[in-house]
Amino acid sequence: MMLTSLPSPAQGVWHLGPIPIRAYALCILTGIVVATWWTRRRWVARGGVADDVLDVVMWAVPFGIVGGRLYHVITDPELYFAAGQQPIRALYIWDGGLGIWGAVALGAGGAWIGCRRHGIRLADFADVVAPGLVVAQAIGRWGNYFNQELYGGPTTLPWALQIDPAHRPAETPGIGLYHPTFLYESIWDVGVAVLLVWAGRRFGLRNGRLFALYVAAYTVGRAWIEALRVDHANHVLGLRLNDWTSLIVFAAAVAFFVVRGRHPAAEPVPAPAPAV
Repeated sequence: MMLTSLPSPAQGVWHLGPIPIRAYALCILTGIVVATWWTRRRWVARGGVADDVLDVVMWAVPFGIVGGRLYHVITDPELYFAAGQQPIRALYIWDGGLGIWGAVALGAGGAWIGCRRHGIRLADFADVVAPGLVVAQAIGRWGNYFNQELYGGPTTLPWALQIDPAHRPAETPGIGLYHPTFLYESIWDVGVAVLLVWAGRRFGLRNGRLFALYVAAYTVGRAWIEALRVDHANHVLGLRLNDWTSLIVFAAAVAFFVVRGRHPAAEPVPAPAPAV
């Protein structure tokens, strides 16, 4: 039978007695577990201690969640603090709304603390964690699928996503099929992970350059996917704010990649990890 559209989940929350089990949270937690597992393997392959990864992750994850939420609330404050809104909902992370750049920025701060406690260079750890991090993003995007959020504009493509009336844009209440941008980004992220593993082996990227490649490659995909989305977003000079963020972060990542390539670290770094 030919595919005509992708159905949305019937529900995104299940109850274990009085405890709600939310698919959004499960997707994020699954991504964290997978990223931690892969990072441990890569770190051990470089001669590192596996348990050090867990200690760094214990610092990076809570910082990253707080940073992701702060970025979302700061860039869309009217959703929580405008007249008629409920400011307390700024704390409702389970409803969705984690900005990746806030998560990466503050998560890197947490990772820096963890790395310092174990005498690890942050640049080395960043290179090892990059493939796992982008795979975690690929898994986490499925949380948007269960929440029926962050989809694109209307489409009649065979892989169009069915959106229930309660979750449709006010401008198009009678249209039920939209671009599954969560799926586009998930696929793109997996492709970035493959690129990182290949580039790491082929060119021996180190000293933070593999992480910079992750940032640059991810932002390229995020830019065109962001352009498809129809969810609420503030605009600057005709572009969604996240598009501007992607452009700025992309330029910074490319500059870092080039400069680090011309001026390698003075101290020795571990050999590139194999494709694990």
